[in-house]
Amino acid sequence: MAVCFSHIEKFAPRGDEQWIFWNPNGDERGLWNRNSASRAWRTSHRQVGLDAYTLHDLRHFFASGLIADNYDVVTVQRALDHSSPTTTLSAYGHLWPSAEDKTRAAATSLMRTVLSAQPATEAAKSS
Repeated sequence: MAVCFSHIEKFAPRGDEQWIFWNPNGDERGLWNRNSASRAWRTSHRQVGLDAYTLHDLRHFFASGLIADNYDVVTVQRALDHSSPTTTLSAYGHLWPSAEDKTRAAATSLMRTVLSAQPATEAAKSS
């Protein structure tokens, strides 16, 4: 994260959408395309200690981070520029919690609430 913060301090976000990784050699908006991003990655990833990772690995990391933060499938689809939610679900569907996962989490939360309130209820009865 220190590398990202350093980049943001050095290069202010650009454009209406406040891009933090803009391409000074890109189109008029400074956007990266597949070729320019790949070229930049190949020349810089070793310098920052990421030589074991591909640019596509970072894309998967980004997608899984969005899912872990509870973003819905359409939001992730748009962020990755997939043609449909089906494409996104085919690649990342296993990362979203299942109905069973949500049920277990809700039951756990309910039990914690009930059990943490019980001593207060018992104390009120005895006073």
